[in-house]
Amino acid sequence: MWIKWIESSQLSLKREIGSDNINKRILGKEQENKAVDYLLSKGYTILEKNYLRKTGEIDIVVKSPDDYLVAVEVKYRSSDRFGSPFSAVNYTKQRKIYKTLLFYMSEHNIPMDAKCRFDVVGIYGDNRLEHLINAFEAC
Repeated sequence: MWIKWIESSQLSLKREIGSDNINKRILGKEQENKAVDYLLSKGYTILEKNYLRKTGEIDIVVKSPDDYLVAVEVKYRSSDRFGSPFSAVNYTKQRKIYKTLLFYMSEHNIPMDAKCRFDVVGIYGDNRLEHLINAFEAC
């Protein structure tokens, strides 16, 4: 009886959440970890991962070797059939990242005139990684 209940619970949970969503989250975390490893190898300091506020989420907040506060968006594309990873960071996404970085700066007592920028790390299905520095201006 318990086994049937557990099996049916797991099945309904899979239907509710969707196994595709779970796989995408796992894949997303793997790609973010690749981006973290890359940034560390380039001398960046990781300040926070997955900084989430009501305005949005910043995948990685780092301090660059040249002392910039950087909000890094990580985008993965298995192919370029739907565009590059960079094209996925549209104006709406940029605004969310910008507003969320303002929250981060406020919570961490970072002056609003501090040097900051917005980077995008694009990762492709063939494991290519591209780092677009200063990908967009503050909105």
